Amino acid sequence: LHRFALEGKMRGALARGEFSILYQPQFDVRTSSVSGMEALLRWENPELGTVTPEEFIPIAEETGMIVELGEWVLRNACAQAKVWRDGNLPPVRMAVNVSGHQFVMKEFPQLVATIIQESGIDPAMLELEITESVVMKDEVWAENALLELKKIGVSLAIDDFGTGYSSLGRLRNFAVDRLKIDRSFVTRLIDCDDDRAIAQAIISMSRSLKINVTAEGVENFPQLAFLLENECQEAQGFLFSRALSPSDAQKLLARAAALGEEPTRTARLRSLIG
Repeated sequence: LHRFALEGKMRGALARGEFSILYQPQFDVRTSSVSGMEALLRWENPELGTVTPEEFIPIAEETGMIVELGEWVLRNACAQAKVWRDGNLPPVRMAVNVSGHQFVMKEFPQLVATIIQESGIDPAMLELEITESVVMKDEVWAENALLELKKIGVSLAIDDFGTGYSSLGRLRNFAVDRLKIDRSFVTRLIDCDDDRAIAQAIISMSRSLKINVTAEGVENFPQLAFLLENECQEAQGFLFSRALSPSDAQKLLARAAALGEEPTRTARLRSLIG
């Protein structure tokens, strides 16, 4: 009953203005600077209240509503990136998640190109995140689709890496720029030797393949220390910042622009995140 209620309320929710986008900062841990913003879809319904992505995203996927929602997020995230850039804020990547339904659409690369042209952003500012399970579902299709998207000039990331049983031999054939270590491995870095070994292997492999790597779900300093020790380039999570409203994200970028040269990496990070 709850699922049917969610599905019923979701229909028309976009037109009613119930959806919004928050932006979670991504940090270059080597320089303690803001390197990107990940656009995250949120839903607030007058009757249901806040509906978590864990609840509504699977329903949107099952019903196909994710295609319309995904296009809306992509358009608005690109428009927001242009606003920040026009405001002389530091240039950062805008990361947008791509659903499996979108990724298999033949017209998706053209849609991406059209939205980039309409928004007026540099294609290099946009990074599309595709989950590992979607990429591995049809490797031949994925390889061709990624190449088509790459021709547009956008960056490509494989999200939730480590959970989709990908073939490492095939990975080097994919035109990807970044791997995102799934938060399930990062959460247990300190307590689980296996997860620590997996994270180390992903970072080392990425370095060998000259692919950037971002750790998701970083929540404490021991996890950050591990990532720094293993030369992980970027991280995001509650230790740095929760997902921010557009205005709060803009304030963070403004602080980054005004920061100048702090004496140490730690001092710079504290100035940014408090």
